Amino acid sequence: MRVIIFGASGLLGQALMREWNGDQVAGFSVEDVDIRDATKVREIIEKQKPEWIVLGAAYTDVDGCENNRELAFSVNRDGAVNVAQAANQAGAQLLFLSSDYVFDGTKTSPYEIDDARNPQSIYGRSKAEAEVRLLEVLPRCCIVRTAWMFGMGGKCFPDTILKLAASRPALDVVNDQRGCPTYSVDLAQAIIQLCRKGATGIVHVTNAGDCSWFEFAREIVKSAGLATEVRPVSTEQMARPAPRPAYSVLSATSLRGYGIAMPTWQDALRRYLAERRA
Repeated sequence: MRVIIFGASGLLGQALMREWNGDQVAGFSVEDVDIRDATKVREIIEKQKPEWIVLGAAYTDVDGCENNRELAFSVNRDGAVNVAQAANQAGAQLLFLSSDYVFDGTKTSPYEIDDARNPQSIYGRSKAEAEVRLLEVLPRCCIVRTAWMFGMGGKCFPDTILKLAASRPALDVVNDQRGCPTYSVDLAQAIIQLCRKGATGIVHVTNAGDCSWFEFAREIVKSAGLATEVRPVSTEQMARPAPRPAYSVLSATSLRGYGIAMPTWQDALRRYLAERRA
């Protein structure tokens, strides 16, 4: 199988490039191609003749998106449409990475794939509008919604917590936002399986279980053997430019439909910490 990965230098892209064996895989970073350039995107796809395209390239700075609305929509929505149109012309299947931020966070039970989109941030809106447009261009594309991704090769929550914990006696972490931490390696392996199974439609992919950011940080510090105190605070106390969903746990029902099960986030964290130490 011939595969193209757009966003190959990101956390997920790096994991995909490491984990994807047995197929012909070509990775393109933002330095190689800006997905806002429809001509360049089309040229690459015509040259590579992929059967599958995984689109992980995105503007993911959630707070940055609030201050750079045009950039957020031009990359996350319009850039994604460029890739979808080129995929359609080339007869390639597309897997697009989306986010739990397409939801408003008002539910108290895990979000299913057919729950209504109601994004509260510019980042969430750019992803939600991309989903709608892609399903119009390529009705049989696969949209993978994930959340709280962490991994080697870039900035992520556990890395930030460990760096702060090394120099501070105590950390204040938000305890009223709940979601599903997701290890880039486990997400990559699930994506590989979805492509090989010819997945279509929306699929939710996160590690099993859920927690608050405070609970996640406490487990990171404890698992790393650090003595730093982790203190719970409210979202209001830690005001950020972009609103976050208070509850964005994603249901695994759609993923189980493809016979794929994810390890727990605690198990994933242990493996990430071992990888980081190595």
